[in-house]
Amino acid sequence: MKEGLSLVQKLSGHPDSRCWFVSWSPNGTLLASCGGDKTIRIWGREGESWVCKSVLEDGHQRTVRKVSWSPCGNYLASASFDATTSIWKKKDNQDFESLTVLEGHENEVKCVAWAPSGNLLATCSRDKSVWVWEVDEEDEYECVTVLNSHTQDVKHVVWHPTQELLASASYDNNICLYKEDDDDWECRATLQGHTSTVWGLSFDAAGQRLASCSDDRSVKIWKDYSSGSGAGGDLSWKCVCTLSGFHGRTVYDVAWCRLTGALATACGDDGVRVFKEDETSDPDQPVFSLSAQVTKAHNQDVNCVNWNPKEAGLLASCSDDGEIAIWRFQEED
Repeated sequence: MKEGLSLVQKLSGHPDSRCWFVSWSPNGTLLASCGGDKTIRIWGREGESWVCKSVLEDGHQRTVRKVSWSPCGNYLASASFDATTSIWKKKDNQDFESLTVLEGHENEVKCVAWAPSGNLLATCSRDKSVWVWEVDEEDEYECVTVLNSHTQDVKHVVWHPTQELLASASYDNNICLYKEDDDDWECRATLQGHTSTVWGLSFDAAGQRLASCSDDRSVKIWKDYSSGSGAGGDLSWKCVCTLSGFHGRTVYDVAWCRLTGALATACGDDGVRVFKEDETSDPDQPVFSLSAQVTKAHNQDVNCVNWNPKEAGLLASCSDDGEIAIWRFQEED
C-alpha cells in the first residue's frame, strides 16, 4: 500500500464565509467547526458519511475563530472576534446549550484551549494578552491571571498534554511558555527563531517536543531540555529541526498526531502536507521528510488541520472557501 492522502469527504461547512477551525471531540466521534458566519457546527458520522448534527447560533456577534473541547467532551469553548469566549454544555447526543460568556479581552479573541485537567482554560487576543481561567465544580469561570509577555497580537494558545504548561504564539514572531509558581503564572521561556508571525503550535504525544508554524513558511521543532520538572526551575527548549522549502506561502497550522507521530500542515498555498520523522535519526537532530501532500486540497487558504484522536490517519482540514475536508493518511506497510 502506497502512502498518501486520500479524500474521504468534503463538507460544505460554512457557505459564503471562511471556515477557520476544526476540532475533534476527545473520543473522536464529533467534529466541531467554526467560521465567519458566526456559527459553530457539530458534525457526526452516519454510516460512512459525516453530516451536520447541529448548528450553534446566537453565541457570538462576529466571526468565531477557534473552538476547543473540554477533556471530558461535555463542554465546548468558542473564541470570537466579538472579544468574548462562549462556553457551551452538551445536553444530549449532539445538542448544546450556552452556559456562560467570558468577557474581559479588549478586542478579538483569537484562540481558546482547555488544559488536560479540565480545570483551566486559556484564551489569547489581539490585545496582546493571554488569560488563564479557572473552572470550579459549579461551572463558574474566574480569570486567575493576565499574561502580557507578547508585544503583538497573540494568535494561538496550546497546553502541554500532561502538565500545566502553556504555550502561546504571536505576531511578534515569538513563542512564550508559561508555568505556575506559588499561585502565580509567569512566562518561563521565550522561543525565538521564526522571522515572521507564528500562527500555530502543537505538542507531540509525550509533550517533549513542540512544533511551530509561521508566516516565514517554515515549521520548527523545539525540544525540551529543561532540568527536572520542579515548579521553580527555568524552562529550556531548543530548536532541533527546521522544515523549510516545502510551503509556498504562510503555514497557518500544524498538528502532531498523538497516535502515529505524523505531522500535518495547513498552508496559504491551498495545500495540506504530512511529514514523517526518520526514526533512525538522532533525537537531537531529527529528520522529517515530506510523506504526502495534496497541493490543491482546497480552493483557497487552508486554515487548520486536525488529527482524529482515536482513529489513526483520519485528518480534518478547513479553508477560506468555507469547506471542511476529511482525509485519510495511509502509511507505507
